[in-house]
Amino acid sequence: MSNCPFNPAEDGAQMSFDGRMSYGDYLAIDQILTAQHCLTAAHDEMLFIIQHQTSELWMKLALHELDAARACLGQDRAQEAFKMLARVARIFEQLNSAWDVLRTMTPSDYTTFREDLGQSSGFQSWQYRLIEYAVGNRNTAMLSPHAHRPDISARLQAELARPSLYQEAIAHLARQGLPVPQDALDSPRDRPWQPHDGLGAVWAMVYKDPVRHWQAYELAEKLVDFEDYFRRWRFNHVTTVERVIGFKRGTGGTSGVAYLRRMLEVRLFPELWDIRTAL
Repeated sequence: MSNCPFNPAEDGAQMSFDGRMSYGDYLAIDQILTAQHCLTAAHDEMLFIIQHQTSELWMKLALHELDAARACLGQDRAQEAFKMLARVARIFEQLNSAWDVLRTMTPSDYTTFREDLGQSSGFQSWQYRLIEYAVGNRNTAMLSPHAHRPDISARLQAELARPSLYQEAIAHLARQGLPVPQDALDSPRDRPWQPHDGLGAVWAMVYKDPVRHWQAYELAEKLVDFEDYFRRWRFNHVTTVERVIGFKRGTGGTSGVAYLRRMLEVRLFPELWDIRTAL
C-alpha cells in the first residue's frame, strides 16, 4: 500500500472547467449555499434555516412524484405509479430524519433567535399545503395564509380543481371493473375526503381476495405506506415542537402543540385504515 498522492487526472478525470459545466454549475451550488441569511448571531439559527430549507427541497421532489403518480393512475399505468408512491414514502422518511437533527436544538438555544422570526411559521409552507391538497386533505380555510401571494394562491386553487391522489386511485379501481359507488367517484374536489361505507366495501373485497385483485391490493398498500410515513412526520413535528417550546403559542399565532395534535387526527385514506378492523 502506497501513501503517494493520487492524481485523478492520470485516471482520466477532468480537472479543468474553463468553459465547461462543472458540478457546482449544474446544481447551482453557489445560489443554494448563499441562501441562508441569519437575522441574529445565534449559533443555532443556521441549523433552523437549513433544516427548513432542505425540507422544502424534499417537498418539491414529493410534489413532483405525486403529480407524476396521479398522471399515471389517470392513464391506468398503475405499476409506474407504484414506484413513484414508494419514492414519496422514502422522501417522507428523509423528512422524518430531519427532525432528529432539529431536536438537538434546546429550548435555550431557540430562545436566542425565536423573536426574530416574527409571524413566520411552518404552517405557512405553501408546498406542504399543496402536498395536503394533492393527497386529499383539502381544507380551503388554509388558503388564507397565502392570499398575499396571487401566484401561490392560483397554484393552490388549481390543485383544488384537480382530482386528488385518492380520487385518481378509486377512479382507476372503477375502470378496472371494481364496483366503486358513483357518488364516491363524484365526490367534491374542493373538500376534505369523507369516509364512504360503499367504498370501504370495495376495499374489503380487495383485501379479502388479494390474489384476484393484486394490482388494487398493491395500490392500497402503497397508499397506506405513504400515509404511515406522513403520519410519522406529523407526530415527529409535534414532539419536536413540544420538546423545544413546550406549550407556547406558535410564532404564526396557532396554539402550537395543541394545533399540531389536532392534525394527527386527520386521515387521508380512511377506508384503508378502517378495513384493518373490519377484516
